Amino acid sequence: MTTTLTAAAIQMVSGDDCSANLEAAARLVAEAAARGAGFAALPEYFYLMPEDETARLSLAERFGGGPIQTSLAGLAREHGIWLLAGSVPLASPEVGKFYNSSLLFDPQGHCKARYDKIHLFGFDNGEERYLEADTMSAGDTVASVDTPWGVTRLSICYDLRFPELYRQDPAPTLITAPAAFTYTTGKAHWELLLRARAVENLAFVVAPGQGGVHPGGKRTFGHSLIVDPWGEVLASCEDGEGIALATLDFSRQAEWRTRLPALDHRRLGPA
Repeated sequence: MTTTLTAAAIQMVSGDDCSANLEAAARLVAEAAARGAGFAALPEYFYLMPEDETARLSLAERFGGGPIQTSLAGLAREHGIWLLAGSVPLASPEVGKFYNSSLLFDPQGHCKARYDKIHLFGFDNGEERYLEADTMSAGDTVASVDTPWGVTRLSICYDLRFPELYRQDPAPTLITAPAAFTYTTGKAHWELLLRARAVENLAFVVAPGQGGVHPGGKRTFGHSLIVDPWGEVLASCEDGEGIALATLDFSRQAEWRTRLPALDHRRLGPA
């Protein structure tokens, strides 16, 4: 089992040109790999942040094929790293909707895990309104995958507000939380939620985000973070494009879990 891993949370300010976004993702993944990352994570919607939310529908791909997935598999293989596609649009049987799905590729370019976002974001404060259920189908399956460093639990953005997702067995060694948090909700809760999920699960959390102003004036919070199981922020990237890079020490994590075996002390199981 891998005892240490250099992880990169890649922050982007994606626009409404898919090709340009994929080129930016490729450049940032290459930079992360050059800086020693063995695992790199892209944010939610890295491929497109349009003014019109329905614009993503035309890009939906069947699972296992399509230009976005092909590009990601090639990047993982080219750089010999584990690569998390924060979210890609996958075809849904529901007319006019797609799955917002996080995919994990191994260093050979094989997709090892798929997670369809379960909790769809809804927010309306009179000035900003978001309703992902208008264009997305909700997933219904928790996704865990065995990796060289242990169990990785996939999640996306709004999922952070539902801690039961992370309490399902097996306990995750690493939690991924790619996001496009709005500036309003992110300023209030982003770091708080990430550190809480890390502490209560004694898990590392890698959370790459969108961080800037997008077409239509939408503003995302950024502040991509890597958090350790004790709740300490190991690396961050505040605004704009960038990379948060940190080394995850899994032997240290094992010590924390031995000294504070909270996961073994649970009395209430999943609902």
